[in-house]
Amino acid sequence: MGIAKSGIALQLSKKTLRTYLWLVVFLLAAHGTPAQEKGLQEKNGAEAVRFAARVESLLGAAPVNKGEWGLLVVDAESGVTLYQQNADDYFLPASNMKLLTTALALDTLGPDYRFRTTIETNGTLGAGGKLTGDLILVGRGDPNLSNRKFPFETKEEFDGAPEKVLAEMADAVAASGVKEIAGDVVGDDSYFPRERYPDGWEIDDMVWEYGAAISALVVNDNTVTLTLTPGEKAGDAAQETLEPDTPEFSVRTAVTTCRQSEKGDLRLTREPGTNAVVVSGTLPAKSDPRKLTLAVQEPAQHAALLLAEVLSRRGIKIDGNVRAIHDPDPNESTRTVLVEHLSIPLKDSVKLVNKISQNLHTEVLLRTAARQQGRWETPEDLQKFPAAFYAKVGIREGDVIQTDGSGLSRHDLVTPRAFVALLQYAQIQPWFPAYLASLPVAGEDGTLNERMKTPPLAGKIQAKTGSLTHVRALSGYAETPGGRKLIFSFLSNNQGAKNHEVHEAIDGLCLAMVEEFDEKRETTK
Repeated sequence: MGIAKSGIALQLSKKTLRTYLWLVVFLLAAHGTPAQEKGLQEKNGAEAVRFAARVESLLGAAPVNKGEWGLLVVDAESGVTLYQQNADDYFLPASNMKLLTTALALDTLGPDYRFRTTIETNGTLGAGGKLTGDLILVGRGDPNLSNRKFPFETKEEFDGAPEKVLAEMADAVAASGVKEIAGDVVGDDSYFPRERYPDGWEIDDMVWEYGAAISALVVNDNTVTLTLTPGEKAGDAAQETLEPDTPEFSVRTAVTTCRQSEKGDLRLTREPGTNAVVVSGTLPAKSDPRKLTLAVQEPAQHAALLLAEVLSRRGIKIDGNVRAIHDPDPNESTRTVLVEHLSIPLKDSVKLVNKISQNLHTEVLLRTAARQQGRWETPEDLQKFPAAFYAKVGIREGDVIQTDGSGLSRHDLVTPRAFVALLQYAQIQPWFPAYLASLPVAGEDGTLNERMKTPPLAGKIQAKTGSLTHVRALSGYAETPGGRKLIFSFLSNNQGAKNHEVHEAIDGLCLAMVEEFDEKRETTK
């Protein structure tokens, strides 16, 4: 019995140790200071002790207690640290990495920057409409050559075919008088050095839309959508459609219809580096169609094939082949621009990126910003580019280890303090309104639309989520019921808990934060 009591006492002391340490720290900090400063520190100390107790209750409970946590909360106006736990330790940031990249893009390019995509030729157009030479689609990083509607409001919306922008450019080619191309149709993505997959992306990522290959040519997010429609009764073969349908993508299906009462089961097989996909399994009778969004392997080739298709639909004859080029053309300056397409402003693109956490778009933002200083030679050179920005922001050297822009890489490492420093810097920049507007709003939109849907959190947390296997993160801005502005970063790694369990813990931290650090609470007590 005595051993059991000792064990309980030890457990309790571990649970409350951090709370006691916080109390000691703040009492020591207050000792010997002027009265006004002492009062502020005592108030902050009381807030922190209460918050620390709630942190211990939330994060000390199974199953989230088996993971690692890094927390930092500061007052947005004064910069005073209100609470920290492992704030200088490294964590896999997942999509919190997008906070860094989108800020870098806005700071480097400006919120009104527009991407430029052109159709060019190295030949001449004859009087009869015959173009003697190649027709070249040149990408410069526009991530929205698609049918996506802007501006983003509360959800993604689409209008028309996935190749909508290419079709509009093809209309302009036809209007310029081109009736025949006595050359090739070329996709040119040489604006970025070729690096389809950053270090640390996993082989499974490359199959799906979230791991789509990086290119300066991005048409329909470099994806195709396979739709499988079950039959009316068990035993019927499922019907398939591919959109956009291009010849380089091969799909073989062996999907049958099962009884309506049964649960469907689909299996997809795809060899790495190929566009050959095999789908097998079952779908319940009369159930809704299933959509699988698959990444293409060669974006420039895919874009050129789509362009050739829409040109052919307009009666333009193509004599040559369809191909891609990835290295700069030494004769590029002699080309003639036939069609130019300017993108939406960068601020609208950034809003989409952060609201829905779009990986590919983030990667092209990083590369477009870096490209303003010229072409880099290696992925390592690209990784060095953000360092000057981080130094300007006030992020300490070594607090960010970066191998991609989106956070999909399992080799990224960032401290909570780095994110808070970035968010502090951002709030005093002229581009901050665009940046803040890009962050998901609790209970309203983006990746937070189904979380924290009730007061005092609904509409009062604007933050970027992050999610990888065993990783969950949330960093951004908060407003308390009394109007106090807070900046926070909550990072969790090595989580074996279910997603909703970690989300509940993080949401609980947010609730504790806005309640315990609310100045209104202090003045009304």
